[in-house]
Amino acid sequence: MRTVAVVGASLAGLSAARSLRKQGYDGRLVVIGDEPHRPYDRPPLSKEFLAGTIREADLALETDGEDLQAEWLLGVRAAGFDPGDRAVRLADGRSVRADGIVIATGATARMLPGSDGLEGVHTLRTLDDARALRADLARGGRLVVIGGGFIGAEVASTAYGLGLDVTVVEAAPTPLAGPLGEVMGGVVSTLHADHGVRLLCGVGVKGLSGEARVEAVLLEDGRSIPADTVVVGVGARPCVEWLQGSGVALGDGVTCGVDGRTSMSGVVAVGDCASWYDPVAGVHRRVEHWTGARERPDAAVAALLSGGAATPAVPKPPYFWSDQYGVRIQFAGHSAGADSVTVEEGLPDDRSFLAVYRRSGQPVAVLGMNQPRLFTRWRKQLAAATL
Repeated sequence: MRTVAVVGASLAGLSAARSLRKQGYDGRLVVIGDEPHRPYDRPPLSKEFLAGTIREADLALETDGEDLQAEWLLGVRAAGFDPGDRAVRLADGRSVRADGIVIATGATARMLPGSDGLEGVHTLRTLDDARALRADLARGGRLVVIGGGFIGAEVASTAYGLGLDVTVVEAAPTPLAGPLGEVMGGVVSTLHADHGVRLLCGVGVKGLSGEARVEAVLLEDGRSIPADTVVVGVGARPCVEWLQGSGVALGDGVTCGVDGRTSMSGVVAVGDCASWYDPVAGVHRRVEHWTGARERPDAAVAALLSGGAATPAVPKPPYFWSDQYGVRIQFAGHSAGADSVTVEEGLPDDRSFLAVYRRSGQPVAVLGMNQPRLFTRWRKQLAAATL
């Protein structure tokens, strides 16, 4: 391959670029990113950066002196892919022809319909999002978080620490039931009540009220929650529109094999936009976590450079963590399909415990709250069981 284009300049794209050089690729390398920033770390955006305890420079993912000998095209969006010319078309009219393509365009936060143009309403996905939200939180007052998932919970925790009056609204009966299951989702979400943050579950949002700036969140049950600032944390959608009509198979993201290969030769996908095949569960899954964006590009790059001849390893069980109200929450595996969950160590009421999810007696996932050492051991056991 004379040219490889990495489309996406966040963690997954940077990891792919690093892996290309590490695996011996010495040709032309072009990295395309729609944001104007060099690669930065996203997890601190909802925590330390939002709280003002770290600077923008602390978010940098590239090490001092690191030089991948790449051409960086930043601040320009991929607008299309022409498979005949092997060309990535850019929104500014340019195009990049490449023998190999790594799709790493990530995902974008879902917006609340009708919130466009209303000041004080935020999503949190990018550095620019975090800058704007941090400025609004500095005003103090009342914050309403729409969505009780991990991003919403982390923002609520940070805002509580900054002294704001915080309410979290979750449409589902139990927050975090998707990733953690009903029982443990309920346990983890009690952290809000522990700290005086109001949690309203089982009610949807009808809309927002306000003229130039948001003034309240209107609930479907008729209630109105006053708000000076609103954060919408209702999930993300994969950024794959630019691939429509290209011949690259799409579903919930870019449909990939176990090694990141797509339906098109010489094209692989990594990160939040990639729906990799999970051979253990027998389904395709998007893994929207830092660890997957860091680790999986190695396998995808090996498949790209070898033309698919490299033997793919079974991906490790997905892992993520969250820091809320001074508690470290860690999870590995998949709770879906588990028929039991048992607390193996500690007590949920103490907010320090380890729980194991099992299917037909076999561990399939593990959850820890303030149990980092024991969790690490169980995580290794889960990974070993998938080999």
